[in-house]
Amino acid sequence: MHANSGSTECIPGERRRGRGYGVRVTIFADRMDAGRELAAFLEGHRGSDAIVFGIPRGGVVVAAEVARLLELPLAAAVVRKLGAPSHEEYAIGAIADGVKIVHSDAVRQGSVTPEQLASVEETERIELERRIRLFAAGAPSVIGATAIVVDDGVATGATAMAACQALRVQGAGRIVLAVPVSPAVWRPDSPPVDEFVCPHPIRDFWAVGQFYTDFTQTPDGEVTRLLSRDLRAEE
Repeated sequence: MHANSGSTECIPGERRRGRGYGVRVTIFADRMDAGRELAAFLEGHRGSDAIVFGIPRGGVVVAAEVARLLELPLAAAVVRKLGAPSHEEYAIGAIADGVKIVHSDAVRQGSVTPEQLASVEETERIELERRIRLFAAGAPSVIGATAIVVDDGVATGATAMAACQALRVQGAGRIVLAVPVSPAVWRPDSPPVDEFVCPHPIRDFWAVGQFYTDFTQTPDGEVTRLLSRDLRAEE
């Protein structure tokens, strides 16, 4: 399911073009702004059995606003992108606990050898285990519950799909993938995703960061601070 809405952070008159008419505009002031908008499209989950899972690191900031506004618990869905050796920001796959996704077309187009892929995976597994220890210790059980998976946007979708698959393996009863922005042509696999929410599907999409005024990297300390707060108790 796609939901479409404007944003108060977009220049009046350019908002429509920013969603697919070739004009590069800012939609969100920052990740908190994106989370507030995204929460409005998830209002039906307020006070339910759902758990909001943010993808570290930036996705947790977006997810924290969703969890706060909908009065839901917040947890982390830890994944790691497998970046192409020649361009680390371009995902050729992703890994999560018990899950590995590889986009064979991206591997072929990037001329990535099996040895290069194995080397990238080895490096990222070390970081994955570190982040699981740091962000996912004491995470609530998702068995039978609705998992709302949130990131700050989707580009190739590799990390989002790895997160959703991992939560399905852990026993989630229903999985909602919610992101503020994504390529207009992108759709998640079903299964594992039961519902897809994206306020801003963009036709001319280059990178998630182009739609934020402030897209600075989120430090580990900010993620652990957000995960440790009882957001449901906050106004």
